[in-house]
Amino acid sequence: MGARGNRGARPTLSARLGAHVTLDARADGNVIACFGGYAVSLGTFSPGAAQHAQELRAGLPLASFTRRRTLDQEIEPLVRRLARHGLLEYRLAQPGNHDQVVIEPQVADYWPRTPPLHDREVLVLSRFAYLRRRGSEMVLESPRADALFRICDPNVAAALELLCTPQQVKQFRRPDGFCGIELLALLADCGMIFKLDAAGNREFRSAEGDGDLALWDFHDLLFHARSTEGRHANPVGGVFPHAGARRQPPPVRRPWPGRKIELRNLSPAAAGEISAAVQVLQARRSVRSFDDERPITLCELARFLAGVAQVKSTWKSRADLGDIRPVLAYAARPYPSAGASYELELYVTVNTCAGLARGFYHYDAGRHALVPIGVRAPEVEAVLTGAQFAMDAPAAPQIVITIAARFGRVSWKYSSLAYALILKDCGVLLQTFYLMVTAMGLGGCAIGSTNIDLFARMTGIEFHVEGPVGQFALGRGAESGSS
Repeated sequence: MGARGNRGARPTLSARLGAHVTLDARADGNVIACFGGYAVSLGTFSPGAAQHAQELRAGLPLASFTRRRTLDQEIEPLVRRLARHGLLEYRLAQPGNHDQVVIEPQVADYWPRTPPLHDREVLVLSRFAYLRRRGSEMVLESPRADALFRICDPNVAAALELLCTPQQVKQFRRPDGFCGIELLALLADCGMIFKLDAAGNREFRSAEGDGDLALWDFHDLLFHARSTEGRHANPVGGVFPHAGARRQPPPVRRPWPGRKIELRNLSPAAAGEISAAVQVLQARRSVRSFDDERPITLCELARFLAGVAQVKSTWKSRADLGDIRPVLAYAARPYPSAGASYELELYVTVNTCAGLARGFYHYDAGRHALVPIGVRAPEVEAVLTGAQFAMDAPAAPQIVITIAARFGRVSWKYSSLAYALILKDCGVLLQTFYLMVTAMGLGGCAIGSTNIDLFARMTGIEFHVEGPVGQFALGRGAESGSS
């Protein structure tokens, strides 16, 4: 391959437009990015800069943006705005080579960085990183990483395999055709690889510099990051990906063969024979439209929160684990939880509530109190509009309750099924929400999507320490909009 003739040449990192993106330079100098039926204005630029921007289709070296030329300095803000919207990818290759690695951002605002690496530093692959086939391509991914790496060169894949065991940086200055220290720095910046401490102790490898990561199994963190919004660029939600290839499965399963045992005559028919609990269950509806002329009140919100999540009691016990006998702390709440973990926390985003200001709050279940959290107004708006979009509702809900999990509370005890237990707890809590709003004459709707990156920005908590696993819209229901 061409790399042999350029063995001493350093690879070039270039920014280029994603394959689905086009740039439209208007006569007034306004440059528009077009993608997937959407259009985003990038600002007004000189004719020379607008023309130069078209070279992003093939790629412009990132190093060129630091030059003193006026044209290069003018195009840098345009490139940064494209990056902010996730419309760029980054090509790494030695001169004269085809793509060796292509970096695809997975979060907004990703910009490649190359922290310095020294020859004697020891690197190892993250236990959360994995290489997989995507169509006809190989990609290196990690739920911790802000970007994925499309591996286009087998020399790169072979070099990455070496990093399954700790390796000194100097060993990667030698391989012919490998795009060298620059790639290692990019991988380190994304958390795909990390530096070992001088002793190379195993505990550090498990935690990867963050003690909370030691509590996660690989498959759990991957599922959490890929089944929510905010840390990947895959389609999310009702996009009907198989509508043209397969028939929709029926809503009710086809009967099994054999003699049926009829139960209809054994079920209570008269309304007086049906318990109040069953009546609430049968009356449950998902309400997506809310009456903004009559918003929910703070008093009603307090009753709702007390009924679904207030701590009823706490206690401690000592576990006998052989050589270890830790004291375990527990709390009881109105809904059941795996191992009495009660890892779920409620965060309340208020749009309109009589007696409570618009904003973002944490529900302190132990003290039965709301604690305001200072966030920016656009972040509150993002939660509300995201919920409206997910429900396909005519307007934003009065209140959005985000169910967040303190993951370590469950994974400290359980292995292999910790995240599954958290999702089951979330499902139980959502049903508790439905029963409570029905009994109170309010309206509510479970929301299938959450944005873990937005929540991390609003709370300042790392996404793997505490993050959203469910959402629920709450308010006074309008006459229509139920299902």
